[in-house]
Amino acid sequence: MEMARQTQSQPAIDLSSARQDLMMLTKARLSLLVVITTLFGYLVAVKMFGGFSWPILLHTVFGTVLAAFGSAVFNQLMEVEADAKMDRTAERPLPANRIPRPAAFVIGFLLAGFGIVHLSAKVNGLAAAICAATLFTYLFVYTPLKRKSSTNTLVGAVSGALPPLIGWAAGGGGLLSWGSAFLFLLLFLWQLPHFLAINWMYREQYRRGGFVMWANDDDSGALTAKLAIGFSIVTAALPILPVLTNLAAPWFAIPGILLGAGMVALAFRFFETRERSDARKLFFYTLLYLPLVLGIALAAWKSV
Repeated sequence: MEMARQTQSQPAIDLSSARQDLMMLTKARLSLLVVITTLFGYLVAVKMFGGFSWPILLHTVFGTVLAAFGSAVFNQLMEVEADAKMDRTAERPLPANRIPRPAAFVIGFLLAGFGIVHLSAKVNGLAAAICAATLFTYLFVYTPLKRKSSTNTLVGAVSGALPPLIGWAAGGGGLLSWGSAFLFLLLFLWQLPHFLAINWMYREQYRRGGFVMWANDDDSGALTAKLAIGFSIVTAALPILPVLTNLAAPWFAIPGILLGAGMVALAFRFFETRERSDARKLFFYTLLYLPLVLGIALAAWKSV
């Protein structure tokens, strides 16, 4: 009787494990950031230009998420050997040999390809082109550059700053505009203190994996903290841009700058102490900063 119960429960366990592996393979939690920023780009565009459409919004999010899932799969295929050497990634399904690499390739190809095609067919060509540019930059420039140059962080920030432009294009915004410039710069600059903190906290694992990062040879934390301070200052000043270009109400500058000032203060604190705990505080603050500044920006955004 006991053996029968174990046999009956086994499929449920396997199904749960398979679902967890697929979430890890597609980096489902990280893709939530793509959804949020794409949604933000769409909402500020339609607030500015009008023409909100639930079908367009859903198609935009759906296509973008599929493409994000596909890029995550390909990224892990390209870095499977390095992931196996780092504690934080060794248990991913590819280095742990729980998912065959050919199967992962098919999954990634279908997700990425269908995502771009879906955006082209159901949203517009510009949104699909930006999505394709995001994947190209992430997979064919950023990922191989991680083994060659520490400037990969800047390139990675470019690919991470493009998703809000997918939403912006879906909502009727043009690629060359102050609105698109603000969206891009906000995500680009925000990522730099965020990833600097991660790089420094896990520098030994990055070295072991063969990745060339700014923090790799910075055991003291001095260089990493200085870079974090510089990028945080520029991030704190960025809310002035949509005010000066009449995209957002003047009051946006006050909370926007104050939120950025909090990041600057934590970066300075990290520079003073060079403690992992303070790098960790900076990292977690960046996670709090982004949704807060996005929500305030949306409230302050003007319509034409």
